[in-house]
Amino acid sequence: MPLPTSRRRFLQLAGTGLALAGNPLAAVAGTPRPLAASPTRSDPAPILLNFNECPYGPSPAAQQAARDSVAASGRYQFALASELRDAFAHGEQLDPKQVRLFPGSSEPLNRAALLWTGPEAALVTADPTFETLGEMAAARGALVHRIALRADGAHDVRAMVDAARQQPTGLIYICNPNNPTGSITPRADLDWLLANKPAATRVLLDEAYLQYSEQASLAGEAGKRDDLIVLRTFSKLYGMAGLRLGVAIAAPARLAELATLGDNPLPVPALAAGLASLRDPLLVPQRRLQNAQVRQATIAWLGKRGFACIPSEANCFMVDVGRNGAEWVAAMKAQGVVIGRSWPIWPQRVRVTVGSEAEMERFRDAFAIVAGQ
Repeated sequence: MPLPTSRRRFLQLAGTGLALAGNPLAAVAGTPRPLAASPTRSDPAPILLNFNECPYGPSPAAQQAARDSVAASGRYQFALASELRDAFAHGEQLDPKQVRLFPGSSEPLNRAALLWTGPEAALVTADPTFETLGEMAAARGALVHRIALRADGAHDVRAMVDAARQQPTGLIYICNPNNPTGSITPRADLDWLLANKPAATRVLLDEAYLQYSEQASLAGEAGKRDDLIVLRTFSKLYGMAGLRLGVAIAAPARLAELATLGDNPLPVPALAAGLASLRDPLLVPQRRLQNAQVRQATIAWLGKRGFACIPSEANCFMVDVGRNGAEWVAAMKAQGVVIGRSWPIWPQRVRVTVGSEAEMERFRDAFAIVAGQ
């Protein structure tokens, strides 16, 4: 099956560059990709704002830990994996038995589709949202109900529960904050969904972008019940998309089900970088603030020019460009800025990844040219 053009598909590792002068957050949190000149200049390399990658890469401590681990990578380093699992569990106040590591959070997501959807087990998901689970479920012969987001970008949990009650449903999928919108579904809505869904239906809660938000995690709830699986990743805020490291949080019985599809040792540099990231207490709040400042400044700039965005609490947002989204993406690419795509339900809205301050300046320049402003 071809890889989706979505947040977890890794196409190209960007290089690292110098931190922005005079920006203490950038200096501490990591260094952005080197800026590229537009195609009309000497360097044709584009600005990449299309796959929701973190522009700063792994933190300096994570980079050093990964480098230092290479010499020991001739062995599997199971003890390091256990140390990382235990550190993650401690940080989330979980029993380590409720945590399982994977090479990225796509892995447990795909396994959930294989295990819990099929001809007799439907999937209920949002529209638009991260699409891989729906594609996997459909390939297995499952009925896929796609429920439109609310006007504020939140999941319509009542409509999702109604759809799940229409036939046997294996999974309800919630991405929170949502991809591609970056929008939040409030905790009260998630609590209502868990209390009112069909008893036999499991909820897969994808928290890949949670650390960009002030929203509280439901990881603790996943440890208390057998019908909730929570996914987390190191690909986004921690800047480790190309290293591949993810986490599933669930009751031990659910994790055992996920393990029935096989198991492999994890990449040692990813384990080392992940552990170093968890040990840095300032990394998450600093990058959250840095991302929010750049994101909100960009959204405000767009709003002043008549381009509306759905409220976002992630490292991406969707902007209504008022015309064919695919054509707008192509026009931006011609200006040296590669942004995300549109979705069938919203053909005039395009997703934009939040890059560094300098990258978003390039985005604004290109956007103004495409908009004719």
